[in-house]
Amino acid sequence: MARPQQELVTFTLDGREVTAPQNMMLADAALEYGDVEIPVFCYEKKLGPPVGACRMCLVEIEGIPKLQAGCSVPVKDGMVVHTNTPRVREAQQAVLEFILINHPLDCPVCDKGGECPLQDKSFGWGDGISRFVDPKRHFEKPLALSPLIAIDRERCILCYRCVRFSQDVSEDYQLILQERGAGTYVATFDGHPYVAPFSGNIIELCPVGALTSRPYRFRARPWDIEQSGSVCTLCPAQCNVSFTVRDERVLRVLQRDHEGVDDGWLCDKGRFAYQAIHVDERVTRPLLRDGGELRPVSWELALDTAAAALKRAGARTGAIVGGETTSEEGWLLQRLMREALGSADLDSRAGGALDLELHRALGAPALQAAVPDLQYADAVLVLDVEPIDDAPVLDLRIRKGVRHGGVRLHVATSRPSALDERAAAALRFAPGAGGALLCALDAALSRAGDLDGAAAAAGVDPQDVRAVADGLEGDVVILWGERLTHGPGGAEAARALLNVAARLGLAGREGAGLIEIPAGTNGRGLREAGVLPNAGPGLAAAPAEGRDAPGIAAGAAAGELTALYLLHADPLTDLPGRETWGAALEQAATVIAHAGFLTEGVREHATVVFPAESYAEKEGTIVHPDGRIQRLRRAIGRQGDTRGEWSVLAELARRLGTDTGVRAPSMATAKMIAEIPFYAGLSLDEIGARGVRWTERPQAFAFPEAPAGPFGLASPQAAPAANGRLRLGTFRSIWASPEVEASPALKFLHPRQRVELSPADAERLGVAHGARVAVAGDGGSVTGIAHVRAAAPAGTVFLETAIPRDSAAILDGPLVEVWPA
Repeated sequence: MARPQQELVTFTLDGREVTAPQNMMLADAALEYGDVEIPVFCYEKKLGPPVGACRMCLVEIEGIPKLQAGCSVPVKDGMVVHTNTPRVREAQQAVLEFILINHPLDCPVCDKGGECPLQDKSFGWGDGISRFVDPKRHFEKPLALSPLIAIDRERCILCYRCVRFSQDVSEDYQLILQERGAGTYVATFDGHPYVAPFSGNIIELCPVGALTSRPYRFRARPWDIEQSGSVCTLCPAQCNVSFTVRDERVLRVLQRDHEGVDDGWLCDKGRFAYQAIHVDERVTRPLLRDGGELRPVSWELALDTAAAALKRAGARTGAIVGGETTSEEGWLLQRLMREALGSADLDSRAGGALDLELHRALGAPALQAAVPDLQYADAVLVLDVEPIDDAPVLDLRIRKGVRHGGVRLHVATSRPSALDERAAAALRFAPGAGGALLCALDAALSRAGDLDGAAAAAGVDPQDVRAVADGLEGDVVILWGERLTHGPGGAEAARALLNVAARLGLAGREGAGLIEIPAGTNGRGLREAGVLPNAGPGLAAAPAEGRDAPGIAAGAAAGELTALYLLHADPLTDLPGRETWGAALEQAATVIAHAGFLTEGVREHATVVFPAESYAEKEGTIVHPDGRIQRLRRAIGRQGDTRGEWSVLAELARRLGTDTGVRAPSMATAKMIAEIPFYAGLSLDEIGARGVRWTERPQAFAFPEAPAGPFGLASPQAAPAANGRLRLGTFRSIWASPEVEASPALKFLHPRQRVELSPADAERLGVAHGARVAVAGDGGSVTGIAHVRAAAPAGTVFLETAIPRDSAAILDGPLVEVWPA
C-alpha cells in the first residue's frame, strides 16, 4: 500500500479559512491546522476509524440540517463548519449532562483528578448544572481487571476505547462490553484477568479515572510531580517515554508519542518495569570480592583494584558489551581496550563475528527501511524474529498495516509466531536453518539454483517457498533478527539475505528495505561505535583483529585471557555456549562487571562490580534498528552511590595511561561523533527529543562501501534429522529479564521453563499439556512444564533461554530427548 497522498483542501472553520489534508477527520484537522479543539471522548486517532459513540464532538456544517460528529466527518474543499454556535453548545452541554448522570463526584480522591479529560471538558463545555437528581448507579469498586490495572466501573462513560484497543489494535480480543443499556460495563470475555503484552495502554486511553495503574494508585497528584522525556532501553524497539518523577523517584511511565518509532504505544514491560529502579536488590554501591563474597567498598578502592588488575592483564583482556550500553559507553570501552590495554578482543554480538564487508553491506543507508514502512509497504517478510518478544511495538505496527493497509504479510520462523494468524503465508524452518531458507528463497526469486535442495536442508516445502517468493512484490520490507547471522553459518546467511534484497531491488527504494532487530537494545549503535573485534568507530577497519564473543570464551577457558570486562552483560544468561563461558569465568583471574543486579555469572564470578545506571539515570545516545539516533536524558538523580558509567570508563582509561579527554557526557558524544564520518556534524541539539535518522542525512554518503551481492552461495548444510529425538530450538521471552523479575508488579510474568512441542510428538512421548517434563542434551538436562501447541512443527522442541533456572543455555543441541519427569 502506498503512503496516503497529502492533497490539501481549504475549508472554513468558525469564519476562518483553514487548509488541511483532504479526508482528514474534522476533529483532527480543526485542532492541528485551525487551533480549534472539538471535544471528543470516544475518538482517538491511534485506534483507527472513528465509531462516533459519545456524540461529544457535534458540530454544525452548512448544508446539512442535522448536527454532525466532528470525529467522523472528513474535511472537504469548501466545507463551512461552525463549532461554537448556540445550537452546538446546547448539544455539547446535553451530552455532558447525560455522561455525568451516573458519574461519581469523587474527583478529590480519583487518581485521574487534575489530569482528567472529563474534568477539563466539563469545565470547558459543560453547563455546570444538572437536572438529574436520581440516585447514581453503583458497582463494586475498585476491581482488579488484572494484576496491573484496577477498574472503577462507576466512573466508566462507555467510550469504548479500551475495548477497541483490545480488539482492533493489540488484537488480543480479551475486553468486551457486558450487558446492555444502563447496566453495560467493561469486562474480559471469559472473566479471567486481562493479561496481555500491551494491556497498560488502556490506562492512558481511558478519558476518565475508570482504568488506573495499580502500582501508581494514590502515589502522587498532578501538582506534585514532574514529567521527564527519555527513551526506554529495555528492548530494541526504543519507545519514547515520559517518566513521572516525584522526589527523585520514578512513579510512572507514560508514552511519548512518536509516529516514527512507537506510534504512541508501550508494552507492559516498558510501562511497569520502572519499579526495578528502586528495589533493594539493585546494586547501588561498588562491590569487591573478599573471602569469596562480594562486599561494598569505596569507589577509590574499587577503581584502584580494577585498574591494577587490568594493568596486569594488559592485552590478555577480553570484553563483552551488552545491548543496554549507550553508544558513548561502548566507544569509551573500545578505547580502553584498544589504546590503554592493547587488546582487540571485544564484541557486542552474541553469536560470533561477521566479515567487516558484511557488516557494511547490511548496514548500508540505501538498504535501510524505516519503522513506518512496515505499515505502508506492499509486503512484509518477518524473518527469524518474533516481534512480540524481540521488539513488541513493531508487532502492533505490522498488525496495523495488515488491518488498515492490506499489507501482505509473510512469516518465516522456526517457532510458531503470534503473527501467523495475520500472515498470507507462514513458513516453519528447522532451528538454525535460516540461512538454508534464504538460499531457497534466493533460488526461487532468481529462478536459478537448487531450490529443492536448499528447501530440504531448511526443512520446508519448496512450493511454500515459491508462494512466499511470488508474494514479495512492490515495496518490500524484510524484518529480520540478528540471530539469523549467529553461529558458523551466520556469514552465509548474511550473504543469502543480501542476495534476496538484491533480487527484490530494495536498495535505494523508498518505502522498502531491511530492518534488523538486534539481540540487544543498542546493538546497531554499538557496532557503529566500534564495539566489534574487526571494526573501529564508523565500521572502519580495526588496527588489529581480535576475538569475537565465542573466541573470548574459548580463550579465557584456555587461560589465554586472564581478565574479562563485562559491560551490562552476563554471559551465563545472555550468550550461547554456557558450558564454555562457565569455564571461562571460572578460569579468569579477574572479572570486572557493570551490573544493576547480581545475576548468576556476576554473583558467582565477578571480582569487581560497578553499579550500573538505570535508563532513567543515563545520559547519552542509542541507535534504533532503523538508524534513528535517539537521546537519553536523566530523569532522576543516580540512586545510592551509583556514578555515570561513562565517567567510570574514562577514569579507568586515565589510570591506565590513556586520557580520553571526556569530562562530561556531552563531551563523550561529541568526541564519538567526530570519529564516525557518517555522523559528521551531528549535535545533541539536532538529535533533540525526536531523534535523527542518520541514514537520511547528507553525511550518510560517508558510510563505507561494500559489495551488496548477488553472491555465490555454497550448498547449505541440512538440518539434523530427528531420528526419534527432537531438534532443539530456543527463544527468549520479553519477560525474561532482571528488571521484570525485580519489579513487584511484573514479577508474576517472569517466565519459568516451558517446553513447547507439537501434539504428534506429545502423543508419541506420552506427555500431557501442563505436565512436568525433562529435557536432556549433551550439555546436561533441564525440567519444565509441557506446552502442547497445535502450530508447533513436529520433530522440534522449543525451550526458553535467559532465565535463571533450567535455562535452555544449559543444553547443547542440535538434538535432545524429552520424557515425563
